Amino acid sequence: MTDKTRRKILINGAVFSSLAILPGMTLKWPDRKVFESHRPELKDRKFTSKAVENTILRVKKQIKHPEVAWLFENCFPNTLDTTVDFTMIGGQPDTYVITGDIDAMWLRDSTAQVFPYLSLMNEDAELRQLVAGVIRRQVACIRLDPYANAFYKDTNRISEWKETDLTDMKPGVHERKWEIDSLCYPMRLSYHYWKMTGDQTPFGEDWLEAVTLIIKTFKEQQRKDGPGPYSFQRRTAWATDGVPLAGYGYPVRPVGLICSMFRPSDDATIFPFLIPSNFFAVDVLRKMAQMLTDIHRAYGYARECSALADEVGAALKIYSIATLNNYGKIYGFETNGLGSYNLMDDANVPSLLSLPYLTDMPVDDVVYRQTRKFILSPDNPFFFQGSAGYGVGGPHTGMDMIWPLGIIMRALTSTDTAEIKMCVELLSSTHGGTGFMHESFYKDDASRFTRKWFAWANTLFGELIVNVVQKYPGLI
Repeated sequence: MTDKTRRKILINGAVFSSLAILPGMTLKWPDRKVFESHRPELKDRKFTSKAVENTILRVKKQIKHPEVAWLFENCFPNTLDTTVDFTMIGGQPDTYVITGDIDAMWLRDSTAQVFPYLSLMNEDAELRQLVAGVIRRQVACIRLDPYANAFYKDTNRISEWKETDLTDMKPGVHERKWEIDSLCYPMRLSYHYWKMTGDQTPFGEDWLEAVTLIIKTFKEQQRKDGPGPYSFQRRTAWATDGVPLAGYGYPVRPVGLICSMFRPSDDATIFPFLIPSNFFAVDVLRKMAQMLTDIHRAYGYARECSALADEVGAALKIYSIATLNNYGKIYGFETNGLGSYNLMDDANVPSLLSLPYLTDMPVDDVVYRQTRKFILSPDNPFFFQGSAGYGVGGPHTGMDMIWPLGIIMRALTSTDTAEIKMCVELLSSTHGGTGFMHESFYKDDASRFTRKWFAWANTLFGELIVNVVQKYPGLI
């Protein structure tokens, strides 16, 4: 690529040459006149929320571009339309949430899928009950196995992975990949549900037991006393699915950080200290401490959470930062506490790009700004650009595959209206004519994509559009 093919845009005080318009690539609002809804018929929808439907009507009226309005109407309710299974069990709500095309409930995805609806709970008692049911189901999952990442509704169901995975697979567990964020996301949902509603009913003794398991698991995976009880191996030819060295991963120096054997992409880590997930853990531990104090008066557990957050936070200040030519100090993606870093970012969340979205890290944090510049450049080995678009991908879908999640998160963590509008335009031109977001699309042809039904990306796109309409009226 020559300089003549680049369009350099000043964003947040830095010039991003990665915002390239390549030959044959156009970013403009498609000129269509008729957009038919791609939502299921009303009778076929899994759950209907009056507050969500009212939001769709209100937000669509504030969007100037028909394609974006159409995408928003399709995507924002997709979790409720297609993925939730809500019931009452013993007078208590229970909500099982699949990811879309996989009949299993990920702790991460289920939180992210319902999170954009939280601000509407006080307008809709049934929606609030549905979210409370997600919390109860997540608590039951954690109590079953805090090291697992995905679960079945039927707690007696045996996973197909049991034939290939060398780990302690229990009935009801779909997949047992240890990921820090799997325990962080349910607590993020719990905290924001509590703060927005004041309702404490989902946070009884079962919830308290789940919290104690989270603390225990995080401490075990600091690996101060050896590798701990978890190991994972899979008989597979796919390298990112296996954990080396007898399923315990490459060695680390026990510096206070928490090991994560897998990333939020469900790909194995290279260096076990996954830095964005450790930042997420610090934020969640502080929220847990507040809930333990205010709801349960469980001061001992609250002190444990605070002390662990302080310890991990202090270690991050020392071990999360690397120095890279042309960028200065940046956050590494992974490290081992021994001086080695994996310098990259992955579109799955938590990512380095997402830190201001998931945690209290300010967008103007100097190291974050320099890291962001690196992430959104060809120096990030998983930043791809082609004639169809540009953005962050990851090993999970291979090279040259761009993830809408990464484009959405870029916009959600930006304060520059030109960059935000560019991201929305890019998303509106890369859905492959389906009217929905996908897991990933090929950089030179958006009609080549993975996962036609991926509710997390759909609902997060809806969150982005609501956010843009509220903060920047008239922008889109």
